[in-house]
Amino acid sequence: MAYDPQLAQRVAALLEKKAGICEKKMFGGVAFLLNGNMACGVLKDALIVRVGPEAYLAALHQEHVRPFDITGREMRGWVMVATPGIATDAELKGWVLRGLEFALSLPPK
Repeated sequence: MAYDPQLAQRVAALLEKKAGICEKKMFGGVAFLLNGNMACGVLKDALIVRVGPEAYLAALHQEHVRPFDITGREMRGWVMVATPGIATDAELKGWVLRGLEFALSLPPK
């Protein structure tokens, strides 16, 4: 399984009315970009969230969160949230909004 299609659909449903959102297959998963900048994505059964360098350590201290590392090297500013951390729609929405907030802070590509 490259990514959980049900989780990807849950994320897509949250983003369907947002302007500037693009869904793109990447790194064996699916990414959601805002104005060309990745905000979040789905890889296997985890949610990838781009929280940025300033919010990175605080995010890692939350339950069910680990560093985003698919190459053997941790990507600072990005986290993965395991299934129990996004079980409810409210939990998922909170993480997706964090990713959108960071993507909005970047210049459009």
